[in-house]
Amino acid sequence: MMKPSGSTEAVRIEDLDDAGLVEHARQLDPAAFWLIIKRHNLRLHRVARAVLNDDIEAEDVLQETYIHAFTHLAEFRAEARLSTWLTRIALNEALGRRRKRRPTVDAKAIEGMVAPFSAHKPDPEEAAALAEIRGLLERAVGDLPEPFRIVFVMRDVEEMSIEETAFLLALRPQTVSTRLYRARRLLREALRDQLATVFTDTFLFAGARCDRLTQSVLDRLAIRLVRKDTQLLNAATEHTLD
Repeated sequence: MMKPSGSTEAVRIEDLDDAGLVEHARQLDPAAFWLIIKRHNLRLHRVARAVLNDDIEAEDVLQETYIHAFTHLAEFRAEARLSTWLTRIALNEALGRRRKRRPTVDAKAIEGMVAPFSAHKPDPEEAAALAEIRGLLERAVGDLPEPFRIVFVMRDVEEMSIEETAFLLALRPQTVSTRLYRARRLLREALRDQLATVFTDTFLFAGARCDRLTQSVLDRLAIRLVRKDTQLLNAATEHTLD
């Protein structure tokens, strides 16, 4: 464990920033993999879902994103934020999947996909009302034209800056601002002033679903690492025999 200057207490891995976690992940520390996934799951799920408008496909994108990232950590440079690097990978994966879709594929229904994962436990009436509100918001966002939906999720839901959004989508900042403005206007028209602007609980990806995906990524990663170690051992053995 790392120790802060002038202190005899070890720094807990949970208290490390992303750069520190990356260093631990490069040493194949399972706890670092777990924490990286838990920290970034929500953002990546929302972005992937904004592109694909499909909950199940977005979850698949997350798995592929983490597998790619964890097996290419040597390519990560500290001058970029880990969240930006991961988001770029998730976007590429989601956009690639979208390009492979047949034009006739219909978007799946969004209703009923919101799971009640929250530290706050409302009473039944409050829970039903919140679920109805989230469902209405998610349907309204899901119905936005794709270019507006992606920008809206990145800017208003994930609160990315205009500059980061523009960089990730390869757009001009002015284009991001224009699309966000149009997305908000379309949402206002769709909701007809029925709701206040409450988006922080939409498209949740936490609790059991988050844990399940995290474990799946770690299991797949472990298999890849074992295969890699076996290949290295075989190569070393062949070299020795030579």
